[in-house]
Amino acid sequence: MPEHSGTDRPAGRTARTREAVHRAVGELLADPMAEVTMATVAARSGVHRTTLYRRWRTAESIVLDFAVERVTEESPVPATGDLRADLTEYVHRLLTTLQRTGTSSLLQALLAAAAQTNDAVEIGDIMEPRVRQFQAMLDAAEVRRLDGSQLVDLVLAPSYLWAQFGAPLDPDAGTQRIVDAVLAVAQWKH
Repeated sequence: MPEHSGTDRPAGRTARTREAVHRAVGELLADPMAEVTMATVAARSGVHRTTLYRRWRTAESIVLDFAVERVTEESPVPATGDLRADLTEYVHRLLTTLQRTGTSSLLQALLAAAAQTNDAVEIGDIMEPRVRQFQAMLDAAEVRRLDGSQLVDLVLAPSYLWAQFGAPLDPDAGTQRIVDAVLAVAQWKH
């Protein structure tokens, strides 16, 4: 029988649990008649409700965790050192994704989950990976006038706002508009 360190086995189990829960949440969000609750996630994922409450505390936290992982996987942030090229690639991919069928239901679930989550630290934790990725993009391009959290304001906020209004920005024209705005701010002198 192979030996396992104390961290090997739980990490594997934890990863499998998270994967099953995320798969269940994705299926529930794709079904306009389904509701994402601890009970429905437990039933669909096969993960006991006690585990869900211990790990995530609320259904809203599960939705937020799912959304962050999905966005991080589907839309990595490039950091080649060419800010215009990196922004253009990232923003175009983001705007294209926001036009996909099913994205608006995820956005609505994400907004509802964020509104229901009372833990401000949790919201900050959710944004932190993207802020770090944006900061890496800026660092690679040696841009000092902006930071990763400002890119959230300049790139993500308008992209998601228009998508939430049901009028996602055109990937080509919207990309140019957002990239030009970010570069103008990056070059602006006080």
